[in-house]
Amino acid sequence: MINSVVAFEDYLQKEKKYSPHTVNAYLNDVLSFQSFNKMRFDQEGVEKVNYSQIRDWIVSLVDAGMSNTSVNRKMASLKAFYKFLLKIKRIEFSPLLKHKALKTPKLLQIPFSEKEMNEVLVGIKNPMGFEEVRNKLIIDLFYTTGIRRTELIHLNVNDVSLINGTIKVLGKRNKERILPVLPVVVEQFSLYIEERARLGIDADCECFFITKKGLKLNDSFVYRLINSYFSTVSEKVKKSPHILRHTFATHLLNNGADLNSVKELLGHSSLASTQIYTHSSLAELKKVYEEAHPRNK
Repeated sequence: MINSVVAFEDYLQKEKKYSPHTVNAYLNDVLSFQSFNKMRFDQEGVEKVNYSQIRDWIVSLVDAGMSNTSVNRKMASLKAFYKFLLKIKRIEFSPLLKHKALKTPKLLQIPFSEKEMNEVLVGIKNPMGFEEVRNKLIIDLFYTTGIRRTELIHLNVNDVSLINGTIKVLGKRNKERILPVLPVVVEQFSLYIEERARLGIDADCECFFITKKGLKLNDSFVYRLINSYFSTVSEKVKKSPHILRHTFATHLLNNGADLNSVKELLGHSSLASTQIYTHSSLAELKKVYEEAHPRNK
């Protein structure tokens, strides 16, 4: 009989079509619990465990200083694993059936203001050379499309259509979507393509965004890039690509965009995921309301 963890990996890859990064995260969590279970209870495998064993693992993680958010993520992986074992009839009930997630503080993601966005974009209004042109395009693409960092990194040359003014991105669970690109950003695409061609990179290099040496960008590179530019204009604690995605959604909603349209642009599978961005919009609405209503004079 095939190993349960191996079967789970195959399921995540082929049926759920998760990215390699997501698959590894799930497997690492399951294997981590398996190692704990072996060491603490001298039990091979994790198919026949009870909730008390899982609770012991939770306690050990918390005692080791792990945040409730991180513990909940590990429990989500374990829950998915046991749900899979139920599906293939390896177990009759999940030991996590009555598990409740640990309480976590609700952190409000604070978007950049329009003033902060303008300051950054004005600061690189006339970019010079490959790197400045690339960096400006990356910032503007995040802000005008709401693209995810992973989607931007994996954008290929053939995914960009200057004629149609669109880009094709591969989102979560390998779902493709076509995003419109503003004319001003299409012009930046053309400029970047010219600068990219001057590098003399092999024509077979499929990645659209690359380093000066022709290498594919990585997560930390893109994070540092965004953090560097926004550190000069913003004192916000978080200055990341995700905050730019949050800014894109918030500014659209503040200016009257329909929630369902924003959902489609962001590539969310449910409206509930998009509704988190309305908090900032409501804050803006409250401000306007209080300033405008005669009863508040």
